[in-house]
Amino acid sequence: MEKRKLGLLGSGFLSGIIAEAMHNGLLPEYELVGIAGRNPVTTQEMAQKYGCKACLSSDELLALQPDYIAEAASGAAVREIAVKALSAGSNLIVLSIGAFADTDFYEQVKKTAAAHGTRVYIASGAVGGFDVLRTVSLMGKAVSGIETRKGPASLQGTPLFAEQLDAQETEVFAGSAKDAIALLPTKVNVAVAASLATTGPKNTQVHITSVPEFVGDDHKITAEIEGVRAVVDIYSSTSAIAGWSVVAVLQNIVSPIVF
Repeated sequence: MEKRKLGLLGSGFLSGIIAEAMHNGLLPEYELVGIAGRNPVTTQEMAQKYGCKACLSSDELLALQPDYIAEAASGAAVREIAVKALSAGSNLIVLSIGAFADTDFYEQVKKTAAAHGTRVYIASGAVGGFDVLRTVSLMGKAVSGIETRKGPASLQGTPLFAEQLDAQETEVFAGSAKDAIALLPTKVNVAVAASLATTGPKNTQVHITSVPEFVGDDHKITAEIEGVRAVVDIYSSTSAIAGWSVVAVLQNIVSPIVF
């Protein structure tokens, strides 16, 4: 059986998880052909370790004609490569879902994929349960929301941070996912993913609570119609789950039974 060619966009921790999973035999249907990253040293080291080409740019990665590109880099990287990759016949697996907070870009990506017979797979990252949330939202007029708990340190560098957050539990944001996206453009992967899977950014309500000494993130996402209520609640103190979610997507793509 001819293997599917896989390229990795990003040469950091999460891409390393995907490459190591391949090395350990979890993705035998794929061949890793190239890795593109911003840091030439780490990109070269990872490429040497896993026996593929180190690419200095996304164009160099696309020149390898990968069947799939797994993105574990940034929203900017998604915006830079998505349309080019889909137009060139490469399917895209996206972790930095926040890139789709730009609705014009999101629509452009959808149209490009449809026109070229390619697909974009949204990896669940550090959340998940999108299947059941989407199912409930299809059943009727749904109400959806996200409740996030995190430590004050994770809010540094955002408009929500304040020194007094170290003293007591405080709700620092309440509003729509659209408002959250506007306020926190680089920290909205969960809000974007959950809203796209349910009722949309305007209708998904977001509450963010700062908890002193809290480590990691806890996201509780709900979608509810009369008679049915789905709740997905995931806590994680490590980003490793995001890398493994890409491995799960890659397995599902080739599996005769899809979970």
